[in-house]
Amino acid sequence: MMSGRDAVQRLIAGKDLDRVALMDSPWGDTLVQWMRQGYPTRKVFRKKGETYFDMADGKGRDVLRDGEFEEPVPPWLHFGYDMVGVGGWFDVMPNRGYEELVEETTEWEVKRNGAGAALKYWKHKSGTPEHIDFLMANREIWAKDYRPKLLPFDPERLKIEETRKDLREAADAGRWTHYGHLFIWELMRQSMGDVVMYESLLLDPDWIHDFARVYTDFFKTYFSCLMAQAGKPDGIWLYEDMGYKNGLFTSPKVLDKLIFPYYRELVSWFHEQGLPVILHSCGSTVDALDLIVEAGFDGLNPMERKARGNDPLEFARRFGDKLVFVGGLDARVFESNDRALIEHEVSSYIDGMKDRGARLVFASDHSISPNTRYASYLWALEVYRKHMAY
Repeated sequence: MMSGRDAVQRLIAGKDLDRVALMDSPWGDTLVQWMRQGYPTRKVFRKKGETYFDMADGKGRDVLRDGEFEEPVPPWLHFGYDMVGVGGWFDVMPNRGYEELVEETTEWEVKRNGAGAALKYWKHKSGTPEHIDFLMANREIWAKDYRPKLLPFDPERLKIEETRKDLREAADAGRWTHYGHLFIWELMRQSMGDVVMYESLLLDPDWIHDFARVYTDFFKTYFSCLMAQAGKPDGIWLYEDMGYKNGLFTSPKVLDKLIFPYYRELVSWFHEQGLPVILHSCGSTVDALDLIVEAGFDGLNPMERKARGNDPLEFARRFGDKLVFVGGLDARVFESNDRALIEHEVSSYIDGMKDRGARLVFASDHSISPNTRYASYLWALEVYRKHMAY
């Protein structure tokens, strides 16, 4: 069987398809639970400044002293995933490395980030943060307190050595490697908050343009440095959740005018580096598909099935010649832990996408939660392998 890298490259090129590729993303607390059910672990050496896997809750935490740590075998290695994220998550906050503990209980903590946003996180389980408070309340505050700190180049934002090591390990194993990051939509939400962002989309679009301009240039600068010093991956993932269950957070018209010009620019820039770009956007994306394709994205993830209009089979019919589809299997199928249901849904989905000529990377439509048993996911992969050949 060909390597994961070759399989994904063929899918992106749309030529000589061999098999459906594979990837996914179990949560950290899912891996903690799975280790009790037989998932393997390994010993690794970590240096101060890197992160280690906390075996108690699956959170990534800073290494304070060089030493050996136990961790689960990386899922890409254990399950044979073809696509592997190997870095790119450099510090994008205006105040680099800043974190203030605002409030704490035994269950959660509120932290203020380097853009002045206070976000509430669960301590011992995965989940998206709750938005609490935002200091970046208007363009004047952005211009005075935050914007200037993003303009000078600061190499300390990058984790060159760690990224180089992760890239080499996955590339040597024949995987399709990618750098990833949030971009302007998610960064605005984590900087000025939803209310101010949505108001400004209508009332102060010049601020939105300025924010996007600064960060687009910022991303080009730091990705250039990362690739020059750590190495070039096979592609890029951008994580921008533009939708919720019932639709987009704003109209396609607003997205086209204020947001997608910067997507087009950054995607074009990555293409000039020879790198395809996958867009991750949770929620309903059906009304943005034309924009996504026109912007030049090479693939779409995760096609959340419980969101309005997200039918991967229909997506494949409309844009199978334009996009690689990554994901699309309702994660609740895994969570059912019902072998018969898993076999039916996995086989039906893969065969249905192949019948439509779709270029598919099999994965869940979100990520794998602790509600899925380890044995159930192993069974899903057995079914995938029976149906993966084109």
